[in-house]
Amino acid sequence: MMRRCRLLDSISFKGQVLNQTAAWWFAHTGHIIGNAVLDVPDPNITVMKKCTVFPVEFVVRGFMTGSTDTSLWTHYSNGAREYCGNSFPDGMAKNARLAANVITPTTKSETHDVPISPAEIVAQGLMSQADWDTASSAALALFAHGQAEAAQRGLLLVDTKYELGKDAEGNILLLDEIHTPDSSRYWLADSYESRHAAGQEPQNIDKEFLRLWFRSRCDPYKDEVLPEAPVELVSELSARYVYLYERITGQDFVPPPLQQPVGERMLANMAKYL
Repeated sequence: MMRRCRLLDSISFKGQVLNQTAAWWFAHTGHIIGNAVLDVPDPNITVMKKCTVFPVEFVVRGFMTGSTDTSLWTHYSNGAREYCGNSFPDGMAKNARLAANVITPTTKSETHDVPISPAEIVAQGLMSQADWDTASSAALALFAHGQAEAAQRGLLLVDTKYELGKDAEGNILLLDEIHTPDSSRYWLADSYESRHAAGQEPQNIDKEFLRLWFRSRCDPYKDEVLPEAPVELVSELSARYVYLYERITGQDFVPPPLQQPVGERMLANMAKYL
């Protein structure tokens, strides 16, 4: 099922950073749940096993935050205390740590993700109870592992989303990507407590700052014409993506060689699969 996507800008090295960050996490989470990765033949390419994707996104959250229509803070600040089958107490502040990690799943819509509870997922036949139990347990375990790994690197993994599905043999696998700056929110750990106590926004190194820039000037989901992001903001986002890759993996980011066109290189490295 297709969803509407908006191209906000072109971010240098984004594809390579996302692919290599996900590849690192896939390689370090196979003990929790298998994944569909078959090969990473190029910095920009991952070859995956063909699977049937569950029509649900597994959104896992560790903090009361967010700015989109489906974010936990948006619903909580509008008075909701029950969200996607989870209950939250009165008196919580934005960016506060939750008592426990939660899953707030969404369905996949042509226009926008729709929040849904686990009970509704099963009742509507989107997943069986057994598949939901297995997949949701894996999502929570992946997130807890990601938080522990991030903490060792001075980061807070705030929230993320996972795609899971089944291969031809019926195995539930992790698909798509994992813990990249496109699917996940990261804050700097050392300044979180002091900034939160002072009512300040956490220091983040994901794309949230650019998303907020657009939301303060337009409705990215509805407006036909969007403002052009300042060059310095786009460059800053590219630098943050690279910084996050290096901080997580402990590896230096290696830009692609300029003498060979990226498309030509990718085709050559994919030749055996075409």
